[in-house]
Order: sequence, then structure tokens, then C-alpha cells
Amino acid sequence: MSNQESIKAAVIIPVYNEEKGVRDSFSDLLKVAEEYNIIVVNDGSTDSTSDVLKEFKGIMVIDHKNNLGYGASLKTGIKYANNDIICITDADGTYPNEKIPYLLNQLIENDLDMVVGARTGKNVKIPMLRKPAKWAIGKLANWVTGQPIPDINSGLRVFKKSSFMPFQYIVPDGFSFTTTITLGMLSGGYKVKFIPIDYFQRSGKSKIRPIRDTLNFIKLILRIGLYFAPLKIFMPISVGLFLISIGWGVFTKFVLGELADVSSIIIAMTGFQIAVLALIAELINHRLPNKYMK
Repeated sequence: MSNQESIKAAVIIPVYNEEKGVRDSFSDLLKVAEEYNIIVVNDGSTDSTSDVLKEFKGIMVIDHKNNLGYGASLKTGIKYANNDIICITDADGTYPNEKIPYLLNQLIENDLDMVVGARTGKNVKIPMLRKPAKWAIGKLANWVTGQPIPDINSGLRVFKKSSFMPFQYIVPDGFSFTTTITLGMLSGGYKVKFIPIDYFQRSGKSKIRPIRDTLNFIKLILRIGLYFAPLKIFMPISVGLFLISIGWGVFTKFVLGELADVSSIIIAMTGFQIAVLALIAELINHRLPNKYMK
């Protein structure tokens, strides 16, 4: 099934107030994806995006009355897709949509669960304001999953709908959609491949809120870590408390002249309780009936 024409896929594009870039990006997209089912989710746009979308024939447009969020739009598109192979991309012209057939072929030929277009190509235009947060989030995600992740939240990727469904209830409605399925699939043992792509300067105004969204991403990674790798979250805290307990006991004994045995024991017992909690969480995680694991 390596022939491009034999691949049946749905291309889902969330759109919100993209009147400036949607015409050009859709014209380019239709040149490479006209044989796929294109589903556009208009997420409560208040500009002329709806009018521009009417110019394109052969695409399914689903309207949200209100702005529900990036993740919510993708979940709506996935719900309406009749194909098991899903491709997601953006309407702002940042992603090289001509790579879609190649990503789809890689998914099929290698029997993968997901192929991610990693923004590590020769031409990558990521705003400087977002680079420090992106680096920090990437390091945290690498630690949670135990493997390097070239791009945790790329918006150009293809995946099997059947592989996505176990995560449908934990995927958020906001921009964290892509982060969640990346961490979830990697932590759950799914077959994921990263392929370098370029990333261009967007048309129109970005919907990303750097500080707020970065904090949300960090909370999300920690939450996903609790889902799939509780020992990695809890055990360092437990060990840290044990070390603090020992250090405090030594300090009070030899510096203050009197051992603070009660406070040292309380700190040590807290560390012990957290360690037990980590072991129980890990046990529950492995006993779950393949809810998140393949």
C-alpha cells in the first residue's frame, strides 16, 4: 500500500480568524491533498474567514458557533472523519503542506502509529520569544518519556485514528492537543517517527500566549508524567525529602547542638509516604487494562 493514490486519509485544519492567510494556504494545500478528504473546522471565527472558505469546493466545513479551542476543533474534525488515517495541519501558511503525501507514505510503509513533522529543517522560523520556553519544555518532556523528542508540539503530523482514540478523553481543548498525544504515544509504547520539516513565518497574528501557554504546557507534561511515568515524578521528590531530613538532622545536631528529631522524622516520613504513593501509582498504571497502552 505504498502507492500514494491508495492512501485514504482525512486532512483536518482548524481555523480561527485566518482571513489573511487562509486563501493562499488552502490554494497550496489543495494542490497536494486534493485526493484526500479535507475537513475544515471553523472555530467561531469573527472575521471574514467564513466567506473565504466558501470559495473552496470539495471540502467539508464544520462551524463552531463559539471559539472552543485548537484541540476542540481537531477533536471535532476527527469525530467527523471516516478515515483511519488522520493528518492535521494549520491554515496560517507556516507548515510545508507539500510534505503531507510523504508523511502519509511513511506512516503506511513503516506501519507506524504517528509520524510527526519535526520543525528541525534548514528553514525554521520560530519566534525568539518562544525558543527558551520551547527548549525548557522539550527537556522536561525528554525526562518524562526517557527519550529525545525533536519537536513535541508540531502541528503537522499524521496518525491512525485507532491509535488516537485511547487518548481522546485526556486530550485538552487548547493548544496542548499535540503535546498530549506526543507524550502519550511515546510513553505508551506506540510507534512514532519524527521527520525534519521547514517552518515558515505565519500569516496573520499568532494565537499563542507565551507565558500563559508555557505554564499550561509545563502543567500538562507533569500531568502526562503522572499518567504514564509516576515514578519519575514522585521518586525524585521522595529522595529529595529523605536527603533534606538527613541534612537537617546533621545540621541541628552538629551546628545547633541539639538534634531536631521530630521535624527530621516528619520530613523523612513524608518522603516515605510519597515513595509508597509512587509505587502504588506505578502498580495501578501497569494493571490498567490497556486503556492507554497498545
